Amino acid sequence: MQRLPVITAFGGFNPAGRSSFHRGYKRMVLDSLASEERTDVLSDLAALMGLRTGDDAQGPLSAELEQQVLQGTLVRELESRFYDYRQCHFHQPAALSNAGGFTFEMSARQLPNPLPADWQVEPLDSGRVRVHAGALSVMLDSHREISVASAGQLPTGFEPGQEYNSRFHPRGLQLAILGASDAVQSLGIDWDTVAAKAGPDKISVYASSAMSQLDPNGNGGLLQSRLRGGRVSSKQLALGLTSMPADFVNAYVLGSVGTTGAVAGACATYLYNLRAAVEDIRCGRARVAVVGAAEAPLVPEVVDGYTTMGALANLDGLRKIFDGDIDFRRASRPFGNNCGFTLGEGSQWAVLMDDELALELGAPIHGAVANVFVNADGAKKSISAPGPGNYLTVARAMAEARAILGEDSLRNRSFVQAHGSSTPQNRVTESAIFDRLAGAFGIEAWPVCAVKAFVGHTVAAASGDQLSTSLGMFRRGILPGITTIDRVADDVHHENLSLSLEHVERDPQSLDVAFLNSKGFGGNNATASVLAPHITESMLAKRHGNAAFTAYQKRNEAVTEQAASYDARASRGDLDAIYRFGEGLIDESAIELDAFSLKLPDGAGAISLESENPFADMV
Repeated sequence: MQRLPVITAFGGFNPAGRSSFHRGYKRMVLDSLASEERTDVLSDLAALMGLRTGDDAQGPLSAELEQQVLQGTLVRELESRFYDYRQCHFHQPAALSNAGGFTFEMSARQLPNPLPADWQVEPLDSGRVRVHAGALSVMLDSHREISVASAGQLPTGFEPGQEYNSRFHPRGLQLAILGASDAVQSLGIDWDTVAAKAGPDKISVYASSAMSQLDPNGNGGLLQSRLRGGRVSSKQLALGLTSMPADFVNAYVLGSVGTTGAVAGACATYLYNLRAAVEDIRCGRARVAVVGAAEAPLVPEVVDGYTTMGALANLDGLRKIFDGDIDFRRASRPFGNNCGFTLGEGSQWAVLMDDELALELGAPIHGAVANVFVNADGAKKSISAPGPGNYLTVARAMAEARAILGEDSLRNRSFVQAHGSSTPQNRVTESAIFDRLAGAFGIEAWPVCAVKAFVGHTVAAASGDQLSTSLGMFRRGILPGITTIDRVADDVHHENLSLSLEHVERDPQSLDVAFLNSKGFGGNNATASVLAPHITESMLAKRHGNAAFTAYQKRNEAVTEQAASYDARASRGDLDAIYRFGEGLIDESAIELDAFSLKLPDGAGAISLESENPFADMV
């Protein structure tokens, strides 16, 4: 009997805002919400964006303020807080020559070492020198347009580094701290209580970035320092590692000594980490698993790289689509007439518990992760091209869901969250996979959603966006339409698919399972099956009995109240990010141990070293 990985909390931030309590999801389906709920969503965003604070952060917005919130969220034209895409700084190499050479003055401290052979140096006063040189090789400051001008950006005015003491932290790690903190606080249970119940060695954290931290405080600054004439800092290399989101959350949010890992798999990174967490809980290796990813790729070098590959929606391509007048808010166009994907920034986190612990703590039940399947593509001609591996991951996920829930749930009560990257190649290949498998499994109109239409491609965190959106769909029953396109492209396969351009409202009880799909560069394919909360609760009641589930519901009342208290504070702009720098340090000299146990000091917990021989049948 395997344990069920129950989703007890989730949170994070992306261009739609805060993910906990389904707020980012509600921004995506805003047009389908009733007036009061719509006002609540916009009010929350206004506080997050710093447009309203304190007691004034609640209630209806003026027409002008509402428009400011709407225009400052989701995919849109790149804002200058990142860089000016119209005039982005670069160095233009030049070779200068003159019949008589060049004479110029400079500080003696700026002289190159060694001196070029044709330089003659004359000392002057005040630490300066006069130089006579022949030909010169120089780098000239210049500016040019970057041809990509749309991006999924955090809400305008929301700067994650301002929410805690983030000195020298790359933006991706700032997002990791805030995203994990949002998830943990939305749980409604003090983390020390969770850790005490689970045990220090029964907590796992799996999180990563795919691109590493590439701004000046991370690997970007590290790699640019020599060319810019600067010095490498003591932090850039360490903070640039892809494993830092997990490391930061262990050290500064949870204070965990449990299992940790950072699995990177291009665009499938979130699902790779989710798979590790699910396996830990299903086999009993962990009782709690925190899963996440954080990505902050909106730097010129990353955009240059993807642009050179021809992967991004550029200005020329969008002008052709929009007949000259570009609508940047509709630049991300899954399964429609498109020309490339749109980069986005974000951080998504989830807290999983085994079913027994979730009931014991009275934790919220947002659903459960049945499984995550991963397959490679085999032999490839191009590392970025799609391949057959995604057929395997989707088919295996569908088959297992059918075994768990039955034919009716798979055929009539499931939906799929497409990778939907918005490239011409993806719209053909991914739709073919879904369409063929839907036909094979007897599905006639399989609902396909594509969250990247709203938030862009957040790379490592992309499937975290899919997960948080799916949990919102389970709760509210509104399936987000692909509202950024006018029609499905002619080459998209959809004989057995339902690709709606408008939001579709369903009874939440009619949605049993979601499939999250990811197709990453290099053949990193992954598909997860996520069970709805009503399915999860039914499974828990059957396994543990109605009496145990009734007792759980009673315990959950106080938890729900505490979680709602955090949501109310956060909606007023008080995120109260968890950042425990240097707090709760464990004195290694105070650890008590013998051959069969290890006890951490100050009530941090005890770990049994008793172990059975796993290979007893072989020795």
